Amino acid sequence: MIQNKTAVLITGGAGFIGSNLCEYFLSKDYFVVCLDNFATGHRHNIKPFLDKANFKLIEGDIRNLETCKEAVLSIDYVLHQAALGSVPRSINDPITSNDVNIAGFLNMLVASRDAGVKRFIYAASSSTYGDSERLPKVEDTIGKPLSPYAITKYVNELYADIFSKTYGLETIGLRYFNVFGRRQDPNGAYAAVIPKFVMQLMRHESPVINGDGNYSRDFTYIDNVIQMNELAMLTHNLEAINTVYNTAYGDRTTLNDMVHYLKLFLSDYDKKIADIQVIYGPNRVGDIPHSLASIEKAKKLLNYHPNYSFQEGLKEAVNWYWENLK
Repeated sequence: MIQNKTAVLITGGAGFIGSNLCEYFLSKDYFVVCLDNFATGHRHNIKPFLDKANFKLIEGDIRNLETCKEAVLSIDYVLHQAALGSVPRSINDPITSNDVNIAGFLNMLVASRDAGVKRFIYAASSSTYGDSERLPKVEDTIGKPLSPYAITKYVNELYADIFSKTYGLETIGLRYFNVFGRRQDPNGAYAAVIPKFVMQLMRHESPVINGDGNYSRDFTYIDNVIQMNELAMLTHNLEAINTVYNTAYGDRTTLNDMVHYLKLFLSDYDKKIADIQVIYGPNRVGDIPHSLASIEKAKKLLNYHPNYSFQEGLKEAVNWYWENLK
């Protein structure tokens, strides 16, 4: 404990998911340490926290073991979010994705083991299901990875399992399904689809859908992800640790329907958005057609019941983007 508070290290804490976790656990009066190299995270995401007594920023890279060791000093729980996301990015540059997502992950495991961290919760990925066509996705049935990124996230799960069995480090992996919400970056070549489309619609530009729009995703609002991280961190159920969970809402939405709701919610602010037409392009390499999570395991072992449906979360996200990015 630091300053008599439970201490949480959030790697990638200046990123989209990481900064939301920082904000939440600061509000719960934890001592929060943020480790980030700002490769994909943003200083403005954590600026409101910098003057708080129970917040510490370490600017550094998980590829440096000494930095990882410094970051875990006196830490009770690690919420490991640091990674290079994006399937296309990993296809364009598999070496850097491997270095960050595998070597960096291993550094964090070793540092956490050596520091006696109570539990290591990490961002896994639905990309691990690969070419498995089974729907809904159930944790113990996966296919072959379809991208370098998917390989890295699967290797994370294998390493976490070995560290649990060999060294006794408690680990829990959270397979995130298409997370969206406040602070998700709409800019850049690898921007996620929802914030990217929001920005385009706000500018009266036509969003481009890869394929015919009938691909579907289990879009998951950020507050459900925060909920899962907290449940994983605090569970006392021994059966619930040293495993992985789908972190999702448990329903799927087509890209066409997603755009429909974006236009609907944004047109509350700007009626012209309702008439913007969508452009359809070719399918993207490495994309899976459909993604839908079973959340039964998380319900049973972690008592997870997501607070936000896709439409509820999307309305919240649209409101945030309109207030902050218009």
